[in-house]
Formats: sequence, structure tokens, C-alpha cells
Amino acid sequence: MNPTAHAAPLPPTAVDLLRRADAELLAAQFSSEAGERFVHAHLAALRAAAAVLAVHPAPKSRRTPRTVWELLAGAAPELESWSLYFAAGAGLRQAVEAGRTDAVDAARAEELLCASEDFLHEARGLLVRGRRDASEPVDHRPGAAHGSVGRRQLLAVRAS
Repeated sequence: MNPTAHAAPLPPTAVDLLRRADAELLAAQFSSEAGERFVHAHLAALRAAAAVLAVHPAPKSRRTPRTVWELLAGAAPELESWSLYFAAGAGLRQAVEAGRTDAVDAARAEELLCASEDFLHEARGLLVRGRRDASEPVDHRPGAAHGSVGRRQLLAVRAS
């Protein structure tokens, strides 16, 4: 018998956060400006992280406040490299939101969009499987290959 065949359904909060992450990804994919694309992609990842935390709360700590990315690393250690990657982009997102549209170029926005798509897929997989062994550790540092080739091929098709 498959142990995940009868997994409990996701809490409505997690389902809603995943839907909102999908909506942010869609907005990022159709954004024509790099800054806007970057912000939507980062928000998509943030919503996906919140969905994971809705199902797998972070361990209690006396130290407060903590970012979603710090909480995620504690709650789902297998997603720690993602946490580090997206935490590094939080300052850029804030800069763009504050009006510094030159803070992000098209290549960086595209990189974050690809990473956000991959992260959402991995986070959703973790939640759907209902267990913590979602995947093997992957290097998500900027410039590292993290599954964005398919996305780039899709962009080439969409552009033609």
C-alpha cells in the first residue's frame, strides 16, 4: 500500500497560498518590465514558502522576529538552499518596490522567475507528498543549473 495514497488534504490556507503563488508567477511571466517581473516572481516564492509553513510550522524560538526564509529553513531543512537564495533577493525586491526600477536587469529578473517556478514545483511536491523527503538537495545559487532549461525553451516558443 502506498503510504501517501491517503494523505490528509492540505489545509485551506495552504491551498489558498499556493493559488496566490500561481497567480504571482503568471503575473511575472507576463510582466514586460524587469523590476515588475522580479517582484512578482519573488512574491510567488514567498507565498509558496508560506504554504509550506502553514503545513510544517517552524520550531518555536525565543529569537524574534524572523523572516519567512529563516522560518522555512528551520521547518523544512531540505528547502534551506532555496531559503538562502530567496532571502538574498529580498533586498532587491524592496528596492524595486521603493521605486528603484534600475535595481534589477532583465537577466536577473528572468533568473528569479525560473527559480521561483522551480521552487513552487518543489514546495508543492513536498506538500502533496505529505512528507519531508521532497527531494535531494539542489544548489540554487545564482548561476547554478536548477532546472530552468525547460522554461527557457518555453520562452523561445512563446516569443516566436
